[in-house]
This record gives sequence, structure tokens and C-alpha cells, in this order.
Amino acid sequence: MKYFFLSEGWTIGRIWGIGGLWDVATQRRLPDLQKLDVCVSNDTDTEKMWLYRVEDEVLMLEVKPQWTEHPSTGIGQVVLTRLITADQVLDRLGIASTECRVQGGLF
Repeated sequence: MKYFFLSEGWTIGRIWGIGGLWDVATQRRLPDLQKLDVCVSNDTDTEKMWLYRVEDEVLMLEVKPQWTEHPSTGIGQVVLTRLITADQVLDRLGIASTECRVQGGLF
């Protein structure tokens, strides 16, 4: 499995796998992608970054904001190409300046 953090208010768009853009008709299934009940935030920042898990066949994902206050100056989309391992997730959760939340409670 691979993992990534995604800011609250962003959504997942297109997904690429080993054979290119993920095609449900060809693959005969949606990719295994799950938002986990874990988020991180800094003490000085109100932004929450939610942890997602994806299957190994996923190589990259397009993410975009669900809404923008100023569409002409906002970010339209971003492609995540560096998905992380479980060990890297644990390293990130272990950073002293990071607060980890599990289903609304502190952890």
C-alpha cells in the first residue's frame, strides 16, 4: 500500500496506474483508495491534512480544491507523484510539532 496526505477541502480527480490513466472499463474495478480517520495539523495552522491509502498499482493522482474563493487566482489542480510508504507516514506522525487526530479526538 501507498499513502498520501490531502488537505481538507480538496478532492481526488483522475488516477493513473501502471498502464496509464485508470480506466474502470479496462480494469473492471475502481482503484482501492480510502480516506483514513487520521489527520495531522500544526500548532500554528488550522489546516487539516487527512491521510489516504491507495493500492500499489496507483502511481499518481490528480487533486483539486472543491471550491475556490477567487477562481482566477486559485490553484486549479495538482498532480501527486510522490506517494509515501507506511514508514514515512509514521515518521510524519511522530514529528513533535504535528498534532494527530483520530475521529475527532487527539492521539
